Amino acid sequence: MAHDDGAGGGGGPETGIPEAGLKANAIGFLDALVIGLNSTSPAYSLAAVIGPIVALVGIYAPGVMLASFVPMLLIAAAFYYLNKVDQDCGTTFSWVTRAMGPWAGWLGGWAIAMTGVLVIGSLADVAVHFGLLAAGLDGWAANALVRQGLTVLVILVMTAICVIGTEMSAKLQNVLILAQVFFLLVFAVVALYRVYADTSTLDSIKPSASWLNPFGAGGAALTGGLLLGVFIYWGWESAVNLTEEVENSATAPGKAGIWSTVVLLVTYLSVGFAVVAYAGTVFLAENASEEEAVFAVLAHEVMGGWDWVVLLAVCTSALASTQTTIIPASRTALSMARRHALPQGLAHIHPRFRTPDVSTWWVAGIAIGWYLVVNQISENALLDSLTALSLLIAFYYALTGLACAIYYRRHLLENVHNFVLIGLGPVAGAGLLAWLLVESIGDMANPENSAGGISWFGLGPPLVIGIAIAVVGVLVMCFWRVRDGRFWQERRSVADPELVHAKKS
Repeated sequence: MAHDDGAGGGGGPETGIPEAGLKANAIGFLDALVIGLNSTSPAYSLAAVIGPIVALVGIYAPGVMLASFVPMLLIAAAFYYLNKVDQDCGTTFSWVTRAMGPWAGWLGGWAIAMTGVLVIGSLADVAVHFGLLAAGLDGWAANALVRQGLTVLVILVMTAICVIGTEMSAKLQNVLILAQVFFLLVFAVVALYRVYADTSTLDSIKPSASWLNPFGAGGAALTGGLLLGVFIYWGWESAVNLTEEVENSATAPGKAGIWSTVVLLVTYLSVGFAVVAYAGTVFLAENASEEEAVFAVLAHEVMGGWDWVVLLAVCTSALASTQTTIIPASRTALSMARRHALPQGLAHIHPRFRTPDVSTWWVAGIAIGWYLVVNQISENALLDSLTALSLLIAFYYALTGLACAIYYRRHLLENVHNFVLIGLGPVAGAGLLAWLLVESIGDMANPENSAGGISWFGLGPPLVIGIAIAVVGVLVMCFWRVRDGRFWQERRSVADPELVHAKKS
């Protein structure tokens, strides 16, 4: 599968990596596409960022969403071409290890695993909160003990479904995405209808194509908007993490990842136009600090007594994403364990369901612990941990873009296709994300930009959380390097020419 540049064994299957035993051909392209879509949690993502983005860029919010799509599409292309020559459920971990060595690969895998830990509890919490509001149980939604207890229950149920089988997960995801997209489209259509009928209850604005200009609000505002925009697209790569379980594993998962970003773009622009047109910029900016709660208010304004439709959309969105976010973290842990980069026990496959049961439960357990502990600190601390996500996302996406060009380096000049789509595009995407990473570090260093406006060690809490995760990762990596050095014997390699020149799909 790979050709070594240096001495020693490569990281490919020819080195004797044990067969993982995941269930091959368990799901198809459409199932993978749906899982990729649901991992991004479209309704929840929109609810969480539409207010803050409008506060930064005003009517140009759709333009920022369009601009944020560009680096995502470029990195999705990197995932497609890397998956074509290496169908490993560890994705970034495996590819970066082959292209850039075990140290960089291990850190990429750690970043993916930690994103799951940070966000799973928050997603389940949102699912519970909006589910209770949709059911009219506002008192329960306001009770922290009830909400946290139900959140833990939701995580456990979704984890069990992940363990029972990829087919069951896919069937549930199909139902949830249909409900979510339907509810969002109903909301967008009703909002736009009321704008043109002049029956909006807020300061409505007629939509204009000029809203798609991402530079309309100026450079500084665009930077802040892009940081938020990257978050709403993050998660589509869950489709590729299932590569060992998808039919036509060399091409279908990568295609599912690319199409996920395209479908998300259409969804975000549609709802973005509807929300800005109906509510106007003043209302959204004034309520930006309420985050996803602004959607609950908007739902009532637009739908009246039918506001439960939008509340249910956010609930199903977060519920679906709770489940699918477990997939990248658990599959990455499995891949790392079977390559001896983590304890071997995490590579265990359930004999009946043929899913990575041990790593899945570990991810869920750590996520529950993080959610409960951070909630005891403050609700703002939970929001700050979500803000820290952008650091991890930008880091491992940028690594993947670079790894694509490096792994294919002997084939980039063979033709224009390879140079542009496999080399230039992924590197440009990596560069954009690296720039956003630096910008976000500067932004998070200011305590005033945190959810509570407080200081931890003279820095903003999100940056402290990000630094702590990085430090813990380096310490764990060094410990495991001393404990079991087999993974670190792997050498950088290049893509197998036979796979590169296989039929393009």
